[in-house]
Amino acid sequence: MYTPTESQEIIIDAVRTFAEQHIRPNVMEWDEAQHFPKDLFHSLGEMGLMGIIVPEEYGGAGLSYFEYIRIVDEISQVDPSIGLSVAAHNSLCTNHILLFGNEEQKKKWLPQLASGKVIGAWGLTEHNTGSDAGGMNTTAVRDGDEWIISGAKNFITHAISGDIAVVMTRTGEKGASSNATAFVLEKGMKGFSSGKKENKLGMRASETAELIMDEVRVPDSHRLGEVGDGFKQALSVLDGGRISIAALSIGIAKGAYKAAKKYAKERVQFGKPIADFQAINFKLAEMATKIQASELMTLRCAELKAEGKKMTTEGAMAKLFASESCVEVSTDAVQIFGGYGYIKDFPAEKYYRDSKLCTIGEGTSEIQKLVIARNILKD
Repeated sequence: MYTPTESQEIIIDAVRTFAEQHIRPNVMEWDEAQHFPKDLFHSLGEMGLMGIIVPEEYGGAGLSYFEYIRIVDEISQVDPSIGLSVAAHNSLCTNHILLFGNEEQKKKWLPQLASGKVIGAWGLTEHNTGSDAGGMNTTAVRDGDEWIISGAKNFITHAISGDIAVVMTRTGEKGASSNATAFVLEKGMKGFSSGKKENKLGMRASETAELIMDEVRVPDSHRLGEVGDGFKQALSVLDGGRISIAALSIGIAKGAYKAAKKYAKERVQFGKPIADFQAINFKLAEMATKIQASELMTLRCAELKAEGKKMTTEGAMAKLFASESCVEVSTDAVQIFGGYGYIKDFPAEKYYRDSKLCTIGEGTSEIQKLVIARNILKD
């Protein structure tokens, strides 16, 4: 069982206080307006929360995945949209540069990203290819010391407000091995723009839109790693992304559970709180059990990360179980609230709406099962 250190508890207490003071009062306003509070992320950057796992030498907080999981969890208990954006910035764009950038690239971009003054995006998914990354239509063609990138990416977090994007491109034939290469694009490059903001069911304060590349000329110095290594890099980045979604799922489930438990103790029917009824007892017991199991599986991934061990299978398991449990816990929270669970004046309906993204983002539940099966069958 993981026991936080004193310094870790101090960090989490600070995150919890910040979330209560600066996020909770605005949750429904941001949700209704689909407002992405960019200034909030500048403040989070000042706290070190936009470069959580980035080493101090590059301007980051230099923390481990243990702290990272707890931070995403705490923020997501208050507003999953903000938790999602923190996770996407840290584990996708920033982490890709941290893992595969050369020293010059790390020094150039990581301090900006870790400060929160620059927001990161990560572009892999396309309209027609989905999880078939080998068939992507976004291409990069070499022209001397530059590359010409054309194509579009969809469902991209921070596509409009992001300042830097790591974009996956195809530099070989469709379906060929080693046919993808990653590049860092900066807003302001000619031909690099964003499309309309998606009108989403949940996670509405976390901006999602299309990235558009119309013959964008990118210096070769913006290429991450070797030509053709992009897909291998993306798979490694997605290992961290699965931890992020698992942590996000835990936060949503905890938020829904706490709200439901509080309501069950206060709501009186037939002369006693509904928490005294066995039907509600059983739901709360199952919710608490799923949350603890999800948390332990996810912390196991952090342990493997800390030991420098491969955790693809464990990450997929944690993401699968935590995200499915999150949806189930949020659904049960709505049931405990009854009719009030369907009304926006109460918190259950937002956790319910936000939860579904967790079974889709960073690969659907079905994809996680394929990853798990492929790996366990090797033994």
